[in-house]
Amino acid sequence: MTKTLYTIGFTKKSAEEFFTLLKENDIRMLLDIRLNNTNQLAGFTKQQDLEYFTRMLLGIPYVHDPRFAPQAETISTYRNGKGEFASFRKEFLETMEERGIRDVIREAYSSNLDHCCLLCSEKDADSCHRKIVAELMREVYPDLEVIHL
Repeated sequence: MTKTLYTIGFTKKSAEEFFTLLKENDIRMLLDIRLNNTNQLAGFTKQQDLEYFTRMLLGIPYVHDPRFAPQAETISTYRNGKGEFASFRKEFLETMEERGIRDVIREAYSSNLDHCCLLCSEKDADSCHRKIVAELMREVYPDLEVIHL
């Protein structure tokens, strides 16, 4: 039986659009894979607010797991235009390997990836680490279908 994993970025989305997408796609858990989920740029997606909104509006759990986030230096280099996405991807995958992320996926998320949604800030999944994380999850569970919202 195929399971579906979703990803979403909140940049350039209103709260209404964001939560409607989650509801319309029957998301059952929001997995925040950002390193920092408390800064002011996060707007309605700050940790305490998002935890409240997902529980009250959607009745689903919010989980923040920074083990799926790039290291601060990696993010900084990429965002400051000092590196291309290919370099970012390579460095991020090395970090994921060092963290044993495939084991983390198997041990912590094996039973709740169906209709789970990976959250990050980037508007476009093609330039975001959430696509890489989704690919890693798909390596562990090949029957996982990935949809980027």
